[in-house]
Amino acid sequence: MVVVSDPRTGAAAPREDFLQTAAVPHNSRQEVERVRLGGSESCLQSVISFWVTFFFERSYYLNVLVGEMSLKHMTVVTSAVTKQRKRLKDEIAEVTNEIENLGLTEERKSMQRNRQMAIGRKKFNMDPKKGIHFLIDSSLLKNTSGDIGKFLYKGEGLNKTAIGDYLGERDDFNIEVLHAFLELHEFTDLNLVQALRQFLWSFRLPGEAQKIDRMMEAFAQRYCRCNPGVFQSTDTCYVLSFAVIMLNTSLHNPNVKDKPSVQRFTAMNRGINDGGDLPDELLRNLYDSIKNEPFKIPEDDGNDLTHTFFNPDREGWLLKLGGGRVKTWKRRWFILTDNCLYYFEFTTDKEPRGIIPLENLSIREVEDSKKPNCFELFIPDHKDQVIKACKTEADGRVVEGNHTFYRISAPTAEEKDEWINSIKAAISKDPFYEMLASRKKRVSSLKGL
Repeated sequence: MVVVSDPRTGAAAPREDFLQTAAVPHNSRQEVERVRLGGSESCLQSVISFWVTFFFERSYYLNVLVGEMSLKHMTVVTSAVTKQRKRLKDEIAEVTNEIENLGLTEERKSMQRNRQMAIGRKKFNMDPKKGIHFLIDSSLLKNTSGDIGKFLYKGEGLNKTAIGDYLGERDDFNIEVLHAFLELHEFTDLNLVQALRQFLWSFRLPGEAQKIDRMMEAFAQRYCRCNPGVFQSTDTCYVLSFAVIMLNTSLHNPNVKDKPSVQRFTAMNRGINDGGDLPDELLRNLYDSIKNEPFKIPEDDGNDLTHTFFNPDREGWLLKLGGGRVKTWKRRWFILTDNCLYYFEFTTDKEPRGIIPLENLSIREVEDSKKPNCFELFIPDHKDQVIKACKTEADGRVVEGNHTFYRISAPTAEEKDEWINSIKAAISKDPFYEMLASRKKRVSSLKGL
């Protein structure tokens, strides 16, 4: 038996032990998998270091055995080492590639999520319920009152009138959302006017009396929980809140000539505290606060849909073929922005008649017997699938579109080419959609074999 020295321990080891030691370690694949799952550069470095040490040790053993092994044995061992080295190099290259692609995939997911969220906000601004359903279906919102309440409280890109309309609905779930929305407001140690300023700035009061009633009732309950002992009951807070809002209108509306004095305001609110009077000082402070600074009411001049169209990629008049039973051409004002194609009946319209998200769509030139300079938007490889889009009906309802393709005619050939190029630049594709389409193609080709 040939005895060699182990370079790691210095201990003598028989050749048979060496051959076992020189084999590829069993945990090598686990190391590679750990890098693949962990996705960190440090893990990759540890694996590479591991294999460098391994090959160094193997080279030592081979050098020691050169004089002991037959040519046949040397050929076998050398061939095995060469194959294993190539396999391991391939595995390391594969892991490196996967780690690099991991960051790219996460970036694509983030971009996709941001695009879907932007579309959801626009849908919400046109129809709050449909917008919420879209965000839930897209897994961007949880179907819970707390998550939706937090989304409305943040209000990023949301029309404050639409927020008010949604919060004021009488459905049990909407009322739950309203209370969750109010739980995010902190009114502790604020006087009533300060709390109302905060509350009324987070949305725009709807015009319906019943909606206002539900919202002010919920506000009164939240304020009394944050400030126990200030009022005898939530009814007191509710009545006084309305009195303060009316005072704000009377003092600052130029059409109101008879401005109430502090004495009249105090007298109007006698006996509202469960039959008792509120302290004069409290009422006087509320009066002075409103007189010195009126409520700031959101005007929705920065977050509504019109803000979306200030700097479009392209805009102009085009003809669009209808999607109903009777195919008619209608002239529409088109705006291309934010990876969506919007169309309006008139250039002065505040809200679009329809929205066509360009995600996963393709565009091509087509010939039409009735109109020149035509192009189409369609879903590649799915000619019968309805394109995800929405439109506004004549009665104001927002409904899903029913087009399997959108055919559009430009006034001139030059404008047609410019629109096609602009839309091509704006179209974005979901990488997971492409992967699915590729897998379906591969399955179809295997079935034909």
